[in-house]
Amino acid sequence: MDFDLSPDQREIKDVARELLAARSPMARVREAAQDGEYDAALWSELVALGWPGIAVAQEHGGQGLGAVELAVLLEELGYACAATPFLATATAAAVIQAAGSDEQRARWLPGLAAGELRGGIGTRELAADAAGAAVVVVLDGEEAQLIVAPETEDFVSIDPTRRFASVAGEGEPLGPGAAERIRVAVAAEVVGVCQRALDMTLAYVKERKQFGVPVGPSRPSPIAARRCCSEPRARARPPTTRPGPPTPIRSCSPRPPRWRAPPRPKVGSRSPRARSRCTAASASPGRRTCTGCTSVRSSTRRCWVAPSAIAPRLLARPLRRPGS
Repeated sequence: MDFDLSPDQREIKDVARELLAARSPMARVREAAQDGEYDAALWSELVALGWPGIAVAQEHGGQGLGAVELAVLLEELGYACAATPFLATATAAAVIQAAGSDEQRARWLPGLAAGELRGGIGTRELAADAAGAAVVVVLDGEEAQLIVAPETEDFVSIDPTRRFASVAGEGEPLGPGAAERIRVAVAAEVVGVCQRALDMTLAYVKERKQFGVPVGPSRPSPIAARRCCSEPRARARPPTTRPGPPTPIRSCSPRPPRWRAPPRPKVGSRSPRARSRCTAASASPGRRTCTGCTSVRSSTRRCWVAPSAIAPRLLARPLRRPGS
C-alpha cells in the first residue's frame, strides 16, 4: 500500500508552504503575538481561498475534500506558526461534517466554511478559540459534545499566538469518531511545529562557532556514527600472545581514543603454565628449599614447581616391575 501523499495533496502542501512563507514570516508572527491578536489580513486571505471548508461537503459550501487534506494544511500552518483561528474553525467544521446530525450540518457548516462563523475545540477546562465562537466542540473522554454559544472565561497560556478559555454550558452529543478527528488535527499541527523547530536547530548548529571552529562539521554525521557503532570493536590481544604495542579501541566520539594495554603473562609461583607438585621427599623440615630444585619453601606452604623442572629426575629413575 502507498501511504505517501497523492500529486494533488503534494500540490496543496507546496502551495500552502509558499503562501505562508510569504504572508506569515516569523517577524509577523512575533508582532501578532506581542499584540495578542490574530493576523486579520492572513485570515481573510485563507477564507478567500476556501481553506476553512476544505473538509466540508460542497453542498454546504466546502471544498469536498477529506481529513488528509486538512492535516496537510494544519501541518503547514504549524510549521509557519501562523496566528490564525484556522485550527479550531476548520476542525470544528470537519467534526460536524463527519459526526454531526443533518440538522447540525445544515445549521453550522455554511457559516464555518465561509469564515463567517468561528468555532472552538478542546475540553471544558481548556479550549482553543472558544471565546467569541458560535459553536465549540468539547471532548468528554472518548466522546465529544457540541456546545452552542458557550459561557467562557479567558485562560492565559504560554502560547501567545492562540486564544484559550474555559467553557461551560450544556452540549449536544456528536456521533462516533469526533474525538479522534480532533486529536488527529491537533497532532498534525504539532508535527509542523516540531519540524520547524528541527530546521531552526540545524540551521543554528551549522552557523554556530566554538573557539573559532564551526560546531556542525566537527561532529560526525548520523550515517558515519551509525556505521562506526555497527562495526565490531577491536579487542585486546589474548594473553597467550607475545606482548606488543597497545591496541587502540575504535570510538565514534570526537575525543582522542583511549588506549588499553594487553594483559601481561603471569610469572613465578602463579604462572598460568601447568604446575606439578614437587616430589622431592628428602627435603628436611628445617630447610627452606627442596632437594633438586630452587623453589623457596615455607613450613606451612607446599612447594610447587613447573613440570619441566622435575621431568629429568622422573625419567632418570629405574622402572619397577609390579610385585618387585
